Amino acid sequence: MSSLSREIEKYLKTLLENAHNGVIEVQRSTLSGFFECVPSQINYVLSTRFTPAHGYIVETRRGGGGYVRIIRLNINSNNKLKILFDEIIGSELTQNQSEGLLEYLRKEDYLTRREAILLKNITSENVLAGSLPKNMDTLRAQILQSILATILREDI
Repeated sequence: MSSLSREIEKYLKTLLENAHNGVIEVQRSTLSGFFECVPSQINYVLSTRFTPAHGYIVETRRGGGGYVRIIRLNINSNNKLKILFDEIIGSELTQNQSEGLLEYLRKEDYLTRREAILLKNITSENVLAGSLPKNMDTLRAQILQSILATILREDI
C-alpha cells in the first residue's frame, strides 16, 4: 500500500512541477481509475503527503463536477510568512508536522541542511519532554515560530 501511495505522490508532484503556477486540479475518480485504487487511497495520500506542513494546500469540491485542487506554497513575502505562522504552524504543531514543514523549507532553499537539522533536533520529543508546558505541541510551535522568524529575516 505504501508503494502505491508513493507512486500517487510522485505523480502529483510531477504534475505540480510542470504546472506554471504551482496549482493543479484533478478529479479523485480519475486518479483512482488511473492508479486502479479506491478513492480513499487518493484521500490518504492527499491528507498525509500534501499538507500545509509539507508545503501544500488542498482544496476539494465534491460531487459530479468535483475536483481536488493542490496548491504548492511559495514563501516569498511577509504575507506568506504570516500564512506560514498563522495557518500552517498555528498554536500547536506535532513532531511529524514540524519535520514535514522543515523538510519543505529545506527543499525550497529557505533553510540550509544544517539549519533544518538544528531545528528538527530542537523541536524533537526528546528535547521538549523536560520542558515546563504540559502541551509539547504548543511549545514546539512557539519555538519553531521564533527560530524561523530569525532565520527568514531579510536584514540578517
